[in-house]
Amino acid sequence: MKLLSVNVGRPRPNPWKGLSATGIDKRPVDGPVAVIAPGPKGTGAVGLVGDRVYDVKHHGGSDQAVYAYAREDLDGWEAELGRPLANGVFGENLTTIGLDVNGALIGERWRIGPDVVLEVSCARIPCATFQGWLERDGWIKRFTQAALPGAYLRVIEPGDIRAADPVEIVHRPDHDVTVALVFRAMTREPELLPRLLVADALPEEGKDLARRRTTA
Repeated sequence: MKLLSVNVGRPRPNPWKGLSATGIDKRPVDGPVAVIAPGPKGTGAVGLVGDRVYDVKHHGGSDQAVYAYAREDLDGWEAELGRPLANGVFGENLTTIGLDVNGALIGERWRIGPDVVLEVSCARIPCATFQGWLERDGWIKRFTQAALPGAYLRVIEPGDIRAADPVEIVHRPDHDVTVALVFRAMTREPELLPRLLVADALPEEGKDLARRRTTA
C-alpha cells in the first residue's frame, strides 16, 4: 500500500456552480508536500499546503481535509469511459495503490510516510462541478450508482508526504461502517442511515442526518 501521487489543485473557472473558481484540477507534484489540520469549514483551507477549495460551504475544513482515491478504481473508470484518467483527475489529493479506500472504516487511521497520520471521516458526494469537469452528462447518477466515492480524511498528525510513501493502517475501529456504506446511506439507500450511528468518527452533520432517520 502506497501513494502513487500527491496532487495539488490549480484554480480554474467554475461555470458549473457559478463560482469564481474551483480547485478540482489537481495535478501530481514532485517533492514533499506539507500536511496540516486546516481548521473549521468556511475558509477554503484544506490539509495540503498550497491547495484550497472555493465552494467553502460544501468543501474543505477539518472533516474534508484530504481526499483519497484508489488508482484501481480510476483504472476501472478508464475502461468504462474509454479515456485516460490521470492521477488527480477526480480532484483527489492522494492517489493510492493497494489500499481498499472504499472499504475503509470510518475512524480508520492511516500512517503515510514516517510522520503523517490521517483518519477516514466520510465519503465524497458528487456535485455539478465534478460532472462538468469530466464533461460527462449523467455522471453524478453513474458515479452514485457505482458507489466508489473515495474517502475524505482528517489530519491527526501533521508532517510531510510525497509520492511513493508507504501507507500503513495503524487503527481500525470496532464497527462495520465503511466509506462505501456511508455513501450508499447518504445517497440511494437512506434506510441504511441508522447503521451509521456506531461510527463515532463520522462528522456531526452525518450523525445528525442518521439520528433524524432513526427517530422519524
